[in-house]
Amino acid sequence: MHNTSFRIAAPRWDRKRKADKRVTDYAKLIKACAAGDKSALQEIMHAEGGRMLGVARRMLRRTDLAEDALQDALVLIWQRAHQFDETRGTAKGWLYTILRNRCLTMLRNEDRTDPMAPEVVEHALNDRELDTAFDRLDRSTDLRRCLERLDLNTRRAILASYILGHSHGEIAGRMAAPLGSVKSWVRRGLGKLRECLS
Repeated sequence: MHNTSFRIAAPRWDRKRKADKRVTDYAKLIKACAAGDKSALQEIMHAEGGRMLGVARRMLRRTDLAEDALQDALVLIWQRAHQFDETRGTAKGWLYTILRNRCLTMLRNEDRTDPMAPEVVEHALNDRELDTAFDRLDRSTDLRRCLERLDLNTRRAILASYILGHSHGEIAGRMAAPLGSVKSWVRRGLGKLRECLS
């Protein structure tokens, strides 16, 4: 997949760079890709590449794999641009769906990744990131108080779903828990939160 003529060198993203004030029309750029305009793909990479790389890093936990995932996702965006349908979702959402699917494929592909150490598997879900998100909630808010009443797995499953945007399947894989348990944690946890907040 890397032998395309528009291979993009692994970028070094400058996080301190001032945000571009222009609004990027991703749908227009995707349509331009479908029409064969390689500069449109470059524009997508420059506008969104840093954030996409960050998402890939969080999912794969390795910078080298994250850069590969981003490169693969850009190739897939180029190849599948003609499949984009504005009536089915946002253009930006479509880009991230391709990236996340590529990351998940890489996580499942044992040939592409080194075997994970047991302690990494045990803590595959980024607990620190979830705990940080929880700690950032104002201690005086009802939401914080109600989340504190939930058991740890339930709270982390809800935060992973609503803060990080992970699907139930992704959460199950990262928490090394049965899918049914994760669905149950989220469903019961949301019920308890509604009850607590009402």
